[in-house]
Parts: sequence; structure tokens; C-alpha cells
Amino acid sequence: MKKVLCILAACLVLLPQMLVAQGPRRGKPSRKELTEENEKLKNSLDSLRTLVDSLQVADSLKHIEHLKALEDAKRPEIERLMISFDPQASDSLLAKWYEATAVKFEDCVNTYDMSEEVFTSDVSDSVMIARLAAMNCPIALPFDQTVKNYMILYAEKRKSTMGRIIGLSKYYFPIFEETLARYGLPLELKYMAVVESMLNPVATSPAGARGIWQFMFNTAKGYGLEINSFIDDRLDVEKASDAAARYLRDAYRTFGDWSLAISSYNCGAGNIMKAIKRAAGSRNFWDIYPYLKRETRGYVPAFVGVMYAMTYYREYGIEPQDVGMPAAVDTFMIDRKLHFAQINEVVGVPMDIVKHLNPQYIYEVIPGTASRKYALKLPYNWCGPFMDAHPDSLYGHRAAELFESDVIKAASSGKSTRPDNRIVYKVKEGDYLGRIASRHHVTVKQLKSWNNLKSDKLRVGQILYIYK
Repeated sequence: MKKVLCILAACLVLLPQMLVAQGPRRGKPSRKELTEENEKLKNSLDSLRTLVDSLQVADSLKHIEHLKALEDAKRPEIERLMISFDPQASDSLLAKWYEATAVKFEDCVNTYDMSEEVFTSDVSDSVMIARLAAMNCPIALPFDQTVKNYMILYAEKRKSTMGRIIGLSKYYFPIFEETLARYGLPLELKYMAVVESMLNPVATSPAGARGIWQFMFNTAKGYGLEINSFIDDRLDVEKASDAAARYLRDAYRTFGDWSLAISSYNCGAGNIMKAIKRAAGSRNFWDIYPYLKRETRGYVPAFVGVMYAMTYYREYGIEPQDVGMPAAVDTFMIDRKLHFAQINEVVGVPMDIVKHLNPQYIYEVIPGTASRKYALKLPYNWCGPFMDAHPDSLYGHRAAELFESDVIKAASSGKSTRPDNRIVYKVKEGDYLGRIASRHHVTVKQLKSWNNLKSDKLRVGQILYIYK
């Protein structure tokens, strides 16, 4: 059809030239003959234009019919896609993001005895030392075989895990950096959270430390984190980051050395002071190193190893994983008792989303009062419906049923027990796991899990944590 139209259009252009080129068949034509010839030419041109116009209209109609047929064929697929794209579907993706990207706490537990390992690498010691110096870190970055082991561990032996960590860091590190900058602390301290929890905001250690900064109960309480029957602020990333920054600021003021301050985060300031006394008052990390617990000895080297791997990951072929980002969230301050089920059933926010964004509320209850408000985080696309919900409909929905349960009543009265208290057991001569487990009515498997034991061997004086 297009070819026909092109030919006819060319004819419209060439026809006058063709007629002129023929020239008159005799002498000079009369006025009457010229008038007749012009009339014929005009009629021919009009006929051609009419034909071209009719063909163009027919071609357009045919094209429109073709498009309509395509639209009808695709309509079921389009409708299916439109139906599937709704807020709840979007929020379920957020839930899957949290589940898929959270690195399990066990991943960050050292599976090697670094005091005995001697890792080797194709990267020379001189290159590693030069790279550490080039990082220009205000925190001293020592180098020896132990530090080298951790550098190789994170950069070469845990590439997949570090790929996920680097992906997660794009979301969490800005939170840490803003907090550390507020207290005038080195931003490099953010790498401690990787050593602590592998950036898992709900991580729980066998010893009972919780959250992305792995606070123990007493330390968290000492730095103002609220922990009671309803709330555990250790699981609130922003609040825990603020508490961690204040702890590190205080530790540096105490010891005047970042390696010692970082180590104290792992074992406590008291244990660092004991090690300093045993090292004749020296405040050099390597001088007190022999007097530290085994897990604390590896803390600074692990910190250096993580920082090194996350700085030079490209040189080791580590690919940052595209873990995605959580949906944009907004925060509401709640001044009345509110249950997650009320938010779910009245507003429509999926229950798993409310839980993921607000993990600090233990019994899924926000214990707001007129004198004390608590934060509720919701995905941005649910903020409008939440604000539109009538207070009586929201707070009154199933209130008697939800807040009169035995668990909630016990928590409200302060009689609820939680597993923050633990038994600290010191291994004695002749002890073995079976005897200790039987004595405390737990299993050997539980003992090994709580204390991250890789074998059944115990040593006299070893500390075990037992949860009843």
C-alpha cells in the first residue's frame, strides 16, 4: 500500500512536467486550445489527488483496526498487571527484602581459630600494608599475621557474604555516619556494626546481645535504651546507633586510644582496665593483647579486616549485591496504646510489614500514653490511609479482646518474665557438657548453640551462658 501511494504521489509531481515536455503538436496554440488543455490537466490532477486521499484513508483505517486487534489481544495481560500492582503487593516485596537481605548472625561468628591459622594470599604483604596506609584512617590499623588472616578471611574467603554486606551498607552506613558525625567521632567506626551483626538489625547472639550493634542488656540500659516488657530499643537501628556512638565516645575519653575503645565495646571497659594493669600500665593494644580474652583479641584485627575488604572489594572481584532498598517510610508518634492488629485490620497495612519496620515492640503493642509517645514507622504509601482512619475506629477496634489477653495483662503489670537474665557458669575441673546440661535441665545442643561451641571440649575457667 505504501508503495502504491508513493507511485501516485510521484505521478502528481511528474504529470505536469510530462505534459509540458510533450510540447504542442502544431504551431502556436490558440487561447481556446490552451484553455481546454489546462482544463484537462486540472481534471487529471484532481482525479489523482482523490485517488491518493482515498487510499490514505483506507490505509489509516486498516492501521487503526490492526492496533485495536493488538490491544484486544493484550487486554487480559494488561489487566492482570494492573491488578497485581497494589500497595499490599508492594509491601510484600519489602517484607521479602528484609528476609532475603538479613545476613544470619551465625555468618559473623568466626569459624576459624585465628591464633593458629596462617592464611596465604596472592597479594603480597607489602601491597596490603600500602593499601592500609592509603586508607588514611584516623584509627591506627596494625598489621601482623592475625590482622592479615582477617583481611584474607573477609576479602577472599567470604566474598559472597561481603557482597551482601556491601549492598546492605548503602542503606545502613548513612545512618551510622550521620550519628557518628553528630558526636564528632571517626566515621570509620561504622565498620564495627559489620563485625558485630553483619548488619542484621534483629540479630541475637548466643550470649544475649541484640540488634545491629549487639548491645547486652545492662550496657543498653546504661545508655538509655528502653528495655521492658513491651519494648527493646536495641532493635531500633537509629536509637541503638546513637547509644553505640555515645559508648565509643566515652570509651575513647577513658583510654585515649581507639583500638582500646573498640576492644572495650566487645569485652567491657573493666576487662580492658584489668589487661592494662597486667601489662604494667601500657595502653598499647599489642602490649595488652596477651591478657585479653580470645574473642576480644580478634576484635580489632576483624575490624581492620572488614574495613580493608569493604575498601578494596573491587580488587578482589567482590560484586556488591543489589539487595534493593526498603520502601520509603514515615514516622508517627503514638500517644495511646495501639496494637499491630488494629493497624492491620483497620488501615490494611500487612502485619509482616508493621513487624519488620517496628521490631522493638515485643508483644506487637505500642504502649503509648498521654505523657509518653512512641514511634510507629509505616511505609509511605500507607501513611495517607493511616491518617484518614478515625481514631475511635482505630484505637477502639477489638481493644478489649486485644489488650485483655493474659500475656498483655502480665506485661502491663510487670509480672512478665523475659529471657534477658541468664546464668553465667564457670567451668570447673571434671565438668563436661553432658553434666552441665543435666544439672541445669537443658540439652547439650542448646549449650553448644548458646555459646557457639564447635566441639565438646571445655577448659577449666571457661565461661558458659545458660538460658532457662
